[in-house]
Amino acid sequence: MTELMTPPRLIQPTTAVRDSYLAGERADCVAEGRSTEWLGPAADDFAAFVEQRRGVRTRWGVPSTLFWYVSGAHYLGGLVVRHGLTPELAEVGGHVGYHVVTPWRRQGHATRMLAAGLGECRRLGLDSVLLTCAADNESSRRVILANGGVPDGRSRGEDRFWIDLGSL
Repeated sequence: MTELMTPPRLIQPTTAVRDSYLAGERADCVAEGRSTEWLGPAADDFAAFVEQRRGVRTRWGVPSTLFWYVSGAHYLGGLVVRHGLTPELAEVGGHVGYHVVTPWRRQGHATRMLAAGLGECRRLGLDSVLLTCAADNESSRRVILANGGVPDGRSRGEDRFWIDLGSL
């Protein structure tokens, strides 16, 4: 495994991590049995791909901001902050979604990335945030709990957690 020379941080998507992004997302697709076809157009015009992901965009019916978790030229994963909730997101999805790409998993990056994402939620003025994860996703459950998540039942096979940003 490559040693990271700088502490990872959340940033807006950037072309500076092109090769690492494509390699990490390709590894995830292969590991999860998903198609890698979408990576072809991303690789062909990575600058346009990045530009489509920068800033506040409406996704899932709410304003959302995408961040990439990077260290130098290394892309480790992504985090999305949804600025509000629709009835659907209140059941499955929540305010924050995150993933660490396969080569960087099981090293504590998700816990630190979520902590940084909660700081972004505070900057947006959110007082508390909802996170959900699949009922069988023990790794994500541990990440959420480590960041102050309080269980709030289950909806459609997803466990729900609230994090009070005022108490962190």
